[in-house]
Amino acid sequence: MPSHVPEVPVSRHTRSNSIADDVDFEIKGAEMQFVEVELDPGESAVAEAGAMMFKSSSITMNAVFGDGSNQDGGFMGKLLGAGKRLITGESLFTTVFTHEGIGKARVAFAAPFPGNILAFKLSDYGGRLICQKDSFLAAARGVQIGIHLQRKILTGLFGGEGFIMQRLDGDGWAFVHVGGTLIEKELKRGEILHVDTGCVAAMTADIDMDIERVGGIKSMIFGGEGVFFARLEGPGKVWLQSLPFSRLAGRVLAAAPQGGGKDRGEGSVLGGIGRMLDGDNSF
Repeated sequence: MPSHVPEVPVSRHTRSNSIADDVDFEIKGAEMQFVEVELDPGESAVAEAGAMMFKSSSITMNAVFGDGSNQDGGFMGKLLGAGKRLITGESLFTTVFTHEGIGKARVAFAAPFPGNILAFKLSDYGGRLICQKDSFLAAARGVQIGIHLQRKILTGLFGGEGFIMQRLDGDGWAFVHVGGTLIEKELKRGEILHVDTGCVAAMTADIDMDIERVGGIKSMIFGGEGVFFARLEGPGKVWLQSLPFSRLAGRVLAAAPQGGGKDRGEGSVLGGIGRMLDGDNSF
């Protein structure tokens, strides 16, 4: 099965010593993508709870604490891994899919909202990648899902992602979902890029992230871009998303009818009166 591989240079971060299953995969779809992973007998993939789309009957499912990478480390090791996931806003559990039959077997994981699924071979990044805290979708067994704390207090308070981001460690394949359209940028040493804080999807460990004020008082109040934006300094690579989930959710919430009523009259010049006249409200 062909692999969808982003071509990026090797990061200089120290590589993890973990050895992950070497799975084959294919990313399919356009706006709503899914990744189909092919497993050999004994190989496993780990995914977020609820991410599975379909699987072969010879693949078993097992809910585990944390990311499934430290299942021989005793109860405290499992609890620590689960606690890290809870801090990043994820479930305490992940699901491990293991091929226990013969031949090849496949399992697929679907994206939760429109965007792109990226496949990262972590060994190509020095064994570490920093992502937004809700972007992890699935990975080969052996990839560790941890937390990345912002070193600078202001960055943590106003950086859009808070103090905590996701950190993926290991040498295997990891699959990350980003919202909307994806753009990849390679930053040279000393090169600086200003980005809307919610649009930072992932970055190599070499990138220095800070926050910077958008401008004067008038720009902060009326510019519509918030008070701060992210300041990314190279060298390294960053992946940007055009549709952060928070922005999507905000638009949906703003368009939702208040009080639980139906709202088919979007754009009516009469507003609420127009909705009453066309029978759109319940009394």
